Amino acid sequence: MSDLKLGDKAPNFDAETSEGKINFYEFLGDGWGILFSHPADYTPVCTTELGVTAKYKEKFEKRDVKVMALSVDGVESHKGWIEDINSTQDTTVNFPIIADEDRKIANLYGMIHPKADNTLTVRSVFIIDPEKTIKLMITYPASTGRNFDELLRVIDSLQLTANHKVATPANWKNGEDVVISPAISSEDAKDIFPKGFKEVKPYLRMTPQPDKQ
Repeated sequence: MSDLKLGDKAPNFDAETSEGKINFYEFLGDGWGILFSHPADYTPVCTTELGVTAKYKEKFEKRDVKVMALSVDGVESHKGWIEDINSTQDTTVNFPIIADEDRKIANLYGMIHPKADNTLTVRSVFIIDPEKTIKLMITYPASTGRNFDELLRVIDSLQLTANHKVATPANWKNGEDVVISPAISSEDAKDIFPKGFKEVKPYLRMTPQPDKQ
């Protein structure tokens, strides 16, 4: 069982996928990435999830994010399933699906949870930054489909806070006010945040979202 944690380097791997053999690091290049697993091919919730992922291609590209999916079924199974996804979800799958039949990658990333299922992967999500560092890990049960708008929201937050000394508050959406880091004095904040800020409490200061770099 993997013991990966936030801040760890995402393990690299070579994999057979629906789009041929791919090296994970080479696939990601210098951008951000999402690696997410599915219990099995030809399953209803997974079919809707991969359909949404394909439809969100432009939204991911806008954020310089590449997506790679995984299940423990084989390449030919993936290709047949992709035809079903395309027809039932009115889209075209435009990202690789890993064929992890030996569960090597699933075990590397801790995607199999024996108390949920001994053999199938759960709905794991890893968001990885350009330095190949794991910035987010979420695990959903097989019965619950993921919210891809939430994944986009998290990516917006991660990319913003990587470039500015801010954090994003509860239910934050791109464009809304953000929180100034407690490590910054209010005097320094006047120079760092030219849009100004509101001091709700000495430890809680809100400022308009900084311009993206």
